Amino acid sequence: MKKVAFIGAGSWGTSMASTVAKKKEAETVIWARRAELAETINLFHENPLYLPDVTLPSNLHATNDLEEAMSGADIVVMGVPSHGFRDVLRDAAPYAENNPVYVSLTKGFEVSTRKRMSEVICEEIEGIGGQYVAVLTGPNLAKEVIQGFPAASTIACSDESTGIMLQEVFHAPTFRCYRNTDVPGSEIGGALKNVIAIAAGIADGLELGDNTKATVLTRGLAEMARFAVKFGAHPLTLLGLAGVGDLMATCASPQSRNHSVGIELGKGRKIEEIIDSMNMVAEGVKSCKPIFELGQANDVWMPITENVVQICHEGATVDEMVQDLLSKEIRSEFEGVEEFWDAASIRGLASNGNGSNGANEVKGSH
Repeated sequence: MKKVAFIGAGSWGTSMASTVAKKKEAETVIWARRAELAETINLFHENPLYLPDVTLPSNLHATNDLEEAMSGADIVVMGVPSHGFRDVLRDAAPYAENNPVYVSLTKGFEVSTRKRMSEVICEEIEGIGGQYVAVLTGPNLAKEVIQGFPAASTIACSDESTGIMLQEVFHAPTFRCYRNTDVPGSEIGGALKNVIAIAAGIADGLELGDNTKATVLTRGLAEMARFAVKFGAHPLTLLGLAGVGDLMATCASPQSRNHSVGIELGKGRKIEEIIDSMNMVAEGVKSCKPIFELGQANDVWMPITENVVQICHEGATVDEMVQDLLSKEIRSEFEGVEEFWDAASIRGLASNGNGSNGANEVKGSH
């Protein structure tokens, strides 16, 4: 029996730990920063701070001790926000024993280095190869997944055999787990959709209507694709669960923290006031700046992201940014990705197992 250690007991980490524990096919442990939260999970099988009124599996063990969590773990699942990801990983890694596979649940960029979380893992775990690094991402709202509503996600790992192994671990009766080998594209999709969700929320807060929101989502997706392709991703990834799927869920649901931040901005509230009133992290607020800076440094046109940065970090007003967006120069709709949209490249992706397609499903699933 494999041991799966979840590092971070927030809503998404707890939800995925519960999903794996319910299968009773792996020893499942979750590390919580707060000792009292770990004790509550063990005694009462609930996480009242992040997932109130939800009963957790009795075989999900919680601990406040990183050594206990990491000892003997075959898979380490990092569910820590981007701003604390490196520090927690640095503290946890010395306790690893079996060269575990590291899986990131985090959808953001590290502010100081502009690194994706898989890159942080590779920097912190000396000598680790791509076969030991993966990402789980998709349209996954924690409360719906833990309640057993049907959902899907994708495991991205450059090594196909590791991807298959992880796919079997995370796949559950109501949680379909696909796989692909495009780690950069999957991570970029998960991070940038949070930024676009803030913009979509602003449109909702301003009550600008469905045409406006559809425009923000569509042009936001183009922005995501331009950025992803620049950093080695395949554009087809952005049409899958890590891109369009995650974007749709995040921009439509009242459970989305980033979308909720945007709504409040659209209503005229200040970003500092909004963040202070939240007990969970809206990754798009932190990640939008390093994403935009990285895009700027690589000549990626990102007008929506630029405006979100100006609102969240530079004191610009929502009205100013709406006018700024409307006055931007008009361009080719698919500028920046046209050369990748040819039938040969898409057929090649589908045939070699790099895409989130039916060929990559868990064998025997429907």
